[in-house]
Amino acid sequence: MTTFVIGTDDFVIAGILPAISADLEVSEGAAGQLVTVFSITYAIACPVLAVAFGRVPRKALLVGGLAAFAVVNFATASAPSFGMLMALRLLAALVAAALSPAAFAIAGRLAPPGRTGRAIGAVAAGLTVSLVVGVPFGSWLSGVAGWGATFVAVGTLACLAVAMTALTLPRIPQAPVVGVTERLRLLRRPPVLLCVLGTMLAACGGLMPYIYMAPITHDLTGVGGRYVGVFIAIVGVSGAVGTVLGGRLTDRWGVDRTLLTAFGGVAAAALALLVVGSIGQGAAPVWLVCLALVLWGVPGWANNPPMSARALHMGGDAATEAVALNTSGLYAGIALAGALGGGAVNTSGGIGVLVAACVAGLITIVVMALSVRRYPSSRHASEAAPAPEKAATP
Repeated sequence: MTTFVIGTDDFVIAGILPAISADLEVSEGAAGQLVTVFSITYAIACPVLAVAFGRVPRKALLVGGLAAFAVVNFATASAPSFGMLMALRLLAALVAAALSPAAFAIAGRLAPPGRTGRAIGAVAAGLTVSLVVGVPFGSWLSGVAGWGATFVAVGTLACLAVAMTALTLPRIPQAPVVGVTERLRLLRRPPVLLCVLGTMLAACGGLMPYIYMAPITHDLTGVGGRYVGVFIAIVGVSGAVGTVLGGRLTDRWGVDRTLLTAFGGVAAAALALLVVGSIGQGAAPVWLVCLALVLWGVPGWANNPPMSARALHMGGDAATEAVALNTSGLYAGIALAGALGGGAVNTSGGIGVLVAACVAGLITIVVMALSVRRYPSSRHASEAAPAPEKAATP
């Protein structure tokens, strides 16, 4: 529920930009900066807040943070100006940045032996399900009752998450924590930094086709924007399936094998889309493109559970902070995908984006193959959970 609420709040802006633009009398380009501010704030704040809240009990952090998230969204619904709306989006990003890594770390810590990957996969599935359910619902609600109603709905879901978390999450014993300086030192270790680099590269290559879905599918099928919503929905459903599958394979195959398989699948699917475009000459059958998107969507999101498990393992006593830093890598990769994909689509259209995605995917495989060979994770995801944290020397 935590990641579903955060994902819906983050991604739904794209669907309600026209309504915000018209109501607050700003251009859609200016309204789009709400997404930029949220993403940049989230990426920068994640590791910082993980360190800052390292001594706060996990249940208190999650329950209190969700309550604050609800309040921020209720306030956002009645923002009187674009400046106030921008400030509230920044505040929402700060709260989300504190909650998301904690949710992943809690799942890894509470999972029984042999099921860490599935637990992390369930948490990650909240993000992909938000793309399939939360974002379309929020966009529809905006059209029916105004964009403010969308944030009221997100706030209401956050309240539900508060109740569920308070009632069902057990009290997690607060382990002694190492000092801030030691945690920052742990985050500078090569295994952690390579993990973050792999996440950034994977997000760049894996999400680039999603960002530029419209020009890609137009160049492949020639049907214009009629099926873009269908294509995006197919990728979203495939991503939800891939997230769950990635968690199960992490428990069965181990972290590193699952990671490399997922990255290989993404690169192969992007190549398959290129082949479809070459054979179809701009008139490929829609069903064939849909099949290729399924083959891309499943591995594209299947790498989230094993990568989070690897970050937990490589972080050691700074496990939560490592997950937060890894999340920053994800958002940096999304920004890089937008920049590189934008250049590719301007010069070579949708096909150029697929070529760029293939190159990024191959680089990701090489980097992560070298990384897992030099710094292998434990064979089973359950062994990848962080060891109990040691107390800092006074």
